[in-house]
Amino acid sequence: MKISLTIFIALLVIQIHAQTTISGVVTSTKKEPIAGANVYLDGTYDGSTTDDNGKFSFTTSETGTQTLIVSFLSYETFTMAGDISYMKDVMIKLKDDVNTLDAVVLSAGTFSAGDNSKVNVLKPMDVVTTASALGDFVGALQTLPGTTTVAEDGRLFVRGGDANETQIFIDGIRVFTPYTPTTNNAPTRGRYSPFLFDGITFSTGGYSAEYGQALSSVLLLNTIDEPDQEKTDIGIMSVGATLGNTQKWEKSSISVNASYINLAPYNAIFPNRNNFIKPFETASGEAVYRRKTSSGLFKLYGAFDASGFELTQEDINRPEGQYIKLNNNNFYLNGSYSGVLSDTWSMQTGFSYTYAKNKINFGERDIRDNEKSVHSKLKFKNRISNRFKLYFGAEYFKTDFEEQYSDDIIDNVKYGFNNNIAAAFAEADIFISKNLAFKTGLRAEYSELFEDFSLAPRLSVAYKISNRSQLSLAYGDFYQNPTSDVLKFNQDFEPTNAKHYILNYQYNGEGKIFRAEAYYKDYDNLTKFDTQFPNFDSNFSNDGYGFARGIDFFWRDNKSIKNVDYWLSYSFLDTKRDYRNFTEKAQPNFANTHNFSAVMRYWIDDWKSQVGFSYTYASGRTFTNPNKPGFLNEKTKDFNSLSVNWAYLISPQKILYASVNNVLGFRNVNGYQYANTPDVNGNFNRRALRPALDQFFFVGFFWTISEDKTSNQLDNL
Repeated sequence: MKISLTIFIALLVIQIHAQTTISGVVTSTKKEPIAGANVYLDGTYDGSTTDDNGKFSFTTSETGTQTLIVSFLSYETFTMAGDISYMKDVMIKLKDDVNTLDAVVLSAGTFSAGDNSKVNVLKPMDVVTTASALGDFVGALQTLPGTTTVAEDGRLFVRGGDANETQIFIDGIRVFTPYTPTTNNAPTRGRYSPFLFDGITFSTGGYSAEYGQALSSVLLLNTIDEPDQEKTDIGIMSVGATLGNTQKWEKSSISVNASYINLAPYNAIFPNRNNFIKPFETASGEAVYRRKTSSGLFKLYGAFDASGFELTQEDINRPEGQYIKLNNNNFYLNGSYSGVLSDTWSMQTGFSYTYAKNKINFGERDIRDNEKSVHSKLKFKNRISNRFKLYFGAEYFKTDFEEQYSDDIIDNVKYGFNNNIAAAFAEADIFISKNLAFKTGLRAEYSELFEDFSLAPRLSVAYKISNRSQLSLAYGDFYQNPTSDVLKFNQDFEPTNAKHYILNYQYNGEGKIFRAEAYYKDYDNLTKFDTQFPNFDSNFSNDGYGFARGIDFFWRDNKSIKNVDYWLSYSFLDTKRDYRNFTEKAQPNFANTHNFSAVMRYWIDDWKSQVGFSYTYASGRTFTNPNKPGFLNEKTKDFNSLSVNWAYLISPQKILYASVNNVLGFRNVNGYQYANTPDVNGNFNRRALRPALDQFFFVGFFWTISEDKTSNQLDNL
């Protein structure tokens, strides 16, 4: 018994002497103690938490090389590997976690919509529930600052740039023909249904080096990665019908949408200023297939549409009017794959193919266009650490354009061009702390058509000045080839160039966002020609130049008033350029000095309804009055439009929807057409270019059949 007791005491003494005490202090980088941090040896139960002074101490029987781990919410986890005998009185400083929700965001020049963004100024449902948008995501984006109201066009005009300076991408891959064809003085629409997209990023300038061939802005659309359930969507509208269906399996899903639009019944009830022989008609369909792999996601998106119309428009120089007929067929295919290669590496690749065919009869002129375009891309991301992320990749664009022209004098003359562009890009996100971050990048492009090589640096920096606000700066060089209406006649050019300088302030409170952004754009190498329109006998050059500068404001609030969500935006734009057929530097006729938008939505519980309105104001746009000296020497009257909408929930899955554009019937004027020759008094007569319709009425019934029996299309109206 005495021997056993002696052995026990001896073992106890050995064990006590074998234990090691680990101790230290945990602070922030500002030397402030951190209380409640977890401190432990990896792979053991030995550990402790820090006290109010950041101190910790615990004992362990482990020996040799061990790993000490310290973690605390909103800080980066600290790891220290070494011999356990040296883990005494250690001083540990935890760095701020740059991935927390309150970390700085690189946001200069960018508006985001989607649940994956830290800071959203728009949500997915905002894109199509805006009263003036009529279900078109482009129309909704025109309520954001930085855009210009060009009511007769319908495309995105951004910060003094024309519509061709904005490019659209789906899942990172270029869309070459994003808009439906239309006639003069009638706005176009985006081709693609908002039903299939859950994320939108609208960069009004200073965008990533990943994207090129856009002087002013890019619009990035991301298709839904995974539908929540199987469902069928049915829509019956005053202008046509839609049908959609989603099927879902364990590792894959498919969503299909089809629509048919015919304005003949509508025009019979509400005649417009165009004399339609065959009103606008279009049939379209789109589908997206998704499949999960062991380490990624494959998506295949396809869309087609066929449309046409025939009409006679009023023309001051033709008493019988101007005859126009158009038939368009468009096909777009987009495939993409994103996957994880390792803990730190991921990749994304994709391609797109576009086939667009137009047949246009403009009086005696017969024009047939064919465009085939391809875009392919490969991109890698390396997350070296939470504070340093590297992106790099390469892409290739190919466009074959051909036009066949005939009239009563010329027979089957062909024009066209082949344009191949190879590009490479590299970019890094550098987070110094959760309050300071940089993004720097470089894009290189080679145009085979021009035999030209260009380098475009990009840089942005963001600094968080408080818990809810930050400042950002951005600079970038951007290049773009001239448009097809010029290249089909002449290919002796250099890429056009724009330099962007942006200063941004953003406040992000609970349910409230405020943005103020000042910018300056410097244009160079813009295309010029000496005829009214580009033609085979035009003299072309790259001698154009210009500038655009201004300031944008945006405010959104969905907290102050119960059940009310609203946003306000205002833009001031000062721009002049000498390009195309301009005789001098002047404010182009697509630019407004002042633009203001107000959008509101209100949910009424007792009525089971959502009502909304959208008001747009834009100052007058320039035009040339030949009865006075000068170029672009007058301005139209100011533009005003108030639109309202109402969505009534008949049952959880049935909705009755109605909207009216320009409900007050403002008599807006888009510009003027002057006679080619003066009258007997030497004056050039004119007619006002009024919208084809002063107002537009829309009524629709939408029914969703889903598994949960509660989902509906309210978020998609």
